[in-house]
Amino acid sequence: MKKDIEIPIVKDVHVAIIREWNEEFLDKDWNAYIINDRETAIEMTMVVSKGYEGDRKTSIMRHNIGIVEPKSFKKIEVVQEDVLTLNNEFYVTFFADNKLYEKRFVFNKNSVIEANLSTIPLIEKEGIFAS
Repeated sequence: MKKDIEIPIVKDVHVAIIREWNEEFLDKDWNAYIINDRETAIEMTMVVSKGYEGDRKTSIMRHNIGIVEPKSFKKIEVVQEDVLTLNNEFYVTFFADNKLYEKRFVFNKNSVIEANLSTIPLIEKEGIFAS
């Protein structure tokens, strides 16, 4: 029965977009990261990302992140400047504690800007958390 299905709540796993210096292009890039602030590793981590607003859409990107160790982070992708004018969604699924977890993280359009930056724990760089 439906009442017997347990849907686990995702806690202490986050997606953030970080502003970082790119040595190759001598400019700053926006990079998306998954952050595991849990006491245990998350495994078989998959991230599906896309940008959208009305009829405007980006390609759907799928990323196999694999294992993210406890209290660590991994880079998901570079986010192009013009894509930040759209809503950006990161749908994260992973296994932990013998359960499948999933959560949708969203950056609202035009919210990823220099004025909204704050220090992201674990990474210790300036960025923005998804809601």
